[in-house]
Amino acid sequence: LWKGLTPALVRQVCYTSMSLVIYEPIRGFYGKLLQDKDKSPSYLQRLCAGGTAGALAISVFNPAEVVKTQVQTTVGASVTMREVSARVWAQDGVRGFWAGLWPNVTRTFLVNAAELGTYDEAKSRLVPVLGDGFFAHVAASGAAGFTSACVSTPADVVKTRLMNSAGEDVKQYRGMAHAFSKILTEEGVPALYKGFLPICVRKLVWCAAFFVSYEKIRAGVNSSYSR
Repeated sequence: LWKGLTPALVRQVCYTSMSLVIYEPIRGFYGKLLQDKDKSPSYLQRLCAGGTAGALAISVFNPAEVVKTQVQTTVGASVTMREVSARVWAQDGVRGFWAGLWPNVTRTFLVNAAELGTYDEAKSRLVPVLGDGFFAHVAASGAAGFTSACVSTPADVVKTRLMNSAGEDVKQYRGMAHAFSKILTEEGVPALYKGFLPICVRKLVWCAAFFVSYEKIRAGVNSSYSR
């Protein structure tokens, strides 16, 4: 159950940190393009900002995603990050660490748009009703997690298939479009939503833990700076 924990933590900490740092500046940039900058951000602006922040961050940290995916999906004896990195480097060189980049960017754009964008939007609508506290944050997190699971699962399936092919002599898929069409043709629509229930549960738990913790830390930091 904890297989691949170390590469998963490396990927999550680096990618999430960068996404959060650049989200609000990007949201402000889209605000100038899409509407009057004096108005509050629209849902479209939040979705675009969240997706763009995630896509840029994962483009930088795709190697961590490749290593994590192969460590977690290796059958039989467990492998280390070093062993996976050496195998990918020997077979494909630097390019191998960016295997599955486009499906990963697509998937991450959808995930971050759904998570950051939907959370931001839901929070803005819930705070006037529930107050800026725990219940509003949990409810907004639930909306973000469910939306994320619904839109990201097909891209997640394609991304995993492509990343698992890194380092193989014979490639099963030629690219993102080929993988998507082949899975859809040979296995049907249900294959694109394989594992939806555990993904949805994971998203709900992750979003609740992450956003509630984030709001607490942010409030604490803002309070210390305002003194």
